[in-house]
This record gives sequence, C-alpha cells and structure tokens, in this order.
Amino acid sequence: MRTEYKIFAAVAVFLFGAAAVYGLYTFNTGNASGTADGYEGGTEWVGVVALILSGLLCSMCAGFFWFVARRIDLRPEDREDGEIAEGAGEVGFFSPGSYWPFGIALAAAVAGIGLVFWMWWLLAFGLVCVILTSCGLLFEYYSGTRHPEAHL
Repeated sequence: MRTEYKIFAAVAVFLFGAAAVYGLYTFNTGNASGTADGYEGGTEWVGVVALILSGLLCSMCAGFFWFVARRIDLRPEDREDGEIAEGAGEVGFFSPGSYWPFGIALAAAVAGIGLVFWMWWLLAFGLVCVILTSCGLLFEYYSGTRHPEAHL
C-alpha cells in the first residue's frame, strides 16, 4: 500500500501545480483590449476548478492508502528484498460472472436520459432502478443459486 499512496500523492501534487500554472497562464493570456465577442481576458475557472477537484480526489485516495498502509504489515511488493514467490498463493475470491453491472449501467442510463430531457418521473424511475440493481449486486452471493453454503 505504500507504493499506491506515493503514486496518488505524486499525481495530486502534479494536479495542484497544473491548476496553479493553468490559472496563471489563462489570466495572463487574455486580450485586455477586448474583441468583438466581448472577451476581456481573465482566469478560465472551469479548468482550474476541474484540476483542483481532481487533485483533491487523488489526495483522498492517497490518504486512504496511507491510512491502510500504517495498519497492515508490509507486502512483498512494498519491501526492497521482497521475492516474487512470497506473493504466491490464493489472492482472493473473484466473481465468475454477473449480469448485475449491466443492469446498473442500464438503470443509470435511464436516469441520465431522464435528467437530460428533464423528465422527473423517468429520473426517479432510473434512480430507483439503480438502487435496486445495486442491492442485487451487493447481495448476489447471499441469496439464490450463488449462496456460499449451497456449494459446500
């Protein structure tokens, strides 16, 4: 986890620096005399805010990985003397396949169409479907044919 938080922290520092440079660059390159379209110059705030929010998101991920890295033992990939064979063995459980992510995407698309066309009933229906399909994905292995105890 140490490697991960260092990578996210480095990307966050880069994004904050890029936001500062972008803000200064757009402020200094404006046309002070004005043009036919009325642009007088000044900082372009959409890009600056997007870079700052991206930096905050990377900072949040870096903070999470740093928090977790303090509480677990070093993994082989975090140590200088770590061997590849130390990471062998069972990694974890991975789902063989599920249709629930497709349902979530379809429900989110319905909600997005409702938002785009300003149809509140379609937006509400899509959001309810997103919640239901997310619950289906979450509880997939606790009910039905994929129940863990059913295969023992």
